[in-house]
Amino acid sequence: MKQAHGSPTEYDYIVVGAGTAGSVIAARLSENPALQVLLVESGSSDVLPEMPIPSAWPALIGSTADWGDTTVVQKFSQTAIPAPRGHTLGGSSSTNGMIFARGHRASYDAWVTAGAKGWGYDDLLPYFRRSETTYGRDADVRGVAGPLSVGPTAVPSPVVLAGLRAAAELGFETARDISSGLETGFGLTDGNVKHDVRQSASDAYLTPATGRPNLHIVTDARVSRVVIVDKVATGVEYTCAEGPIAAAAKHEVILTAGAIGSAHLLLLSGVGPSDHLREVGVDVVLDLPGVGANLHDHPMSTVVYSAAAELPGNPDNMLGQAIGLIETEYASDGPDLQLLLIAAPYRSPSLPGPDAGYAIGVSAITPMSRGEIRLASSDPAVAPLIDPNYLGVELDVDVMAVGLEIARKIGAADALSGWRGTEMQPGPDVGDAASVRDYLKRSLLVYFHYAGTARVGTDDMAVVDLELRVHGIDGLRVADASIMPTSISANTNATVYAIAERAAELIAG
Repeated sequence: MKQAHGSPTEYDYIVVGAGTAGSVIAARLSENPALQVLLVESGSSDVLPEMPIPSAWPALIGSTADWGDTTVVQKFSQTAIPAPRGHTLGGSSSTNGMIFARGHRASYDAWVTAGAKGWGYDDLLPYFRRSETTYGRDADVRGVAGPLSVGPTAVPSPVVLAGLRAAAELGFETARDISSGLETGFGLTDGNVKHDVRQSASDAYLTPATGRPNLHIVTDARVSRVVIVDKVATGVEYTCAEGPIAAAAKHEVILTAGAIGSAHLLLLSGVGPSDHLREVGVDVVLDLPGVGANLHDHPMSTVVYSAAAELPGNPDNMLGQAIGLIETEYASDGPDLQLLLIAAPYRSPSLPGPDAGYAIGVSAITPMSRGEIRLASSDPAVAPLIDPNYLGVELDVDVMAVGLEIARKIGAADALSGWRGTEMQPGPDVGDAASVRDYLKRSLLVYFHYAGTARVGTDDMAVVDLELRVHGIDGLRVADASIMPTSISANTNATVYAIAERAAELIAG
């Protein structure tokens, strides 16, 4: 999708980034025919063959639909970690693993404790509901008329069902709706899969809106900076095939480029920690030290098994079909550990393992570790420095070790005996604390759930206020995973939909 010839260069609102949040906000704002809305996306509108196929998402890592970034070398693992993120209409909702689950309500209540009054679970609930259509669930909690159709895998893998029975065998609760944000225990997770096909934010929100004459969508267009004059955001500059273009915003510029992209753009625009900006040659517009700080993501490791019998495969199914939320001995409030039952032998590419089999994923789902986004250069074409500091806090390592132990017990339970071949990873040589720690280093995977780099709040390190307006700059908001003050105990996509739905309401007034 390109900007049509003769389209205006001045708009009421400019939305930067057509991922989950940008798709929602642009579609909602353009429901008002009196508003001219520009949505700018750096990636393409092309739909790659793997995108619609739920089981094919790993093939999208490194594709043209991925920015293709890598972290700096991580202190814990002593390796650089791939940092994929969506580079296409729908953003990461077009390339992710499709798990659609809210974090436990304690995750959002922690936001309020951190200073984000009005952003607790009950505050977000109407917006969670607004985004989704579900069936057979509690309609007081779950949506029944939203653009996105979500639900559990219709015919789950038998090894996942056996894994759920194994968790129950060990005494873990069976949740009625683990994706609701109100339960702990184990259950089939929802996914954004409709009629056996991925449904991205672009599919659910943009496609129905693209015929509106007041919605202008430009793809293959890299935004280089937000134009800020006298502490007021007046528009953006971007480059596309037609060359450099300046677009003006009468009301607001809204950044929805994700926790990496939005922070990167703020820094390029001179909004951020002044010492760092001067160091890389960016003129300081506003010293806002929290920009790019507080980066967090969910670390992951897996226990991998070969299968004793041939596992039926269904490409129309997600790979991760069930999750468990657990409070370990290290939890302060709410679950701090997620387990993921995966109908494939998912593991770090550096580790050997079976071509056929299954895995149990482990994540310290509310990690304490924090990193940052920083500029490598003032050139917008140069990728930022991405340092999530995975497992940089020892407590996170402890939670991962507990999770690994629980996953192995589930894997060894009688309910899985009919499918269990050999524990390929970690394997019998991993048992004591030192070997477990070493395995966590070697097996480190991550969820690519970047968040927190423009957090909402009222203190000196907060970047946006309680209505997501950038502190100190008029006419500029951030409305994506960047605003999350602390980590949520779930995959982040469902929460980004809710943030965006609420942001659209706030913007529209």
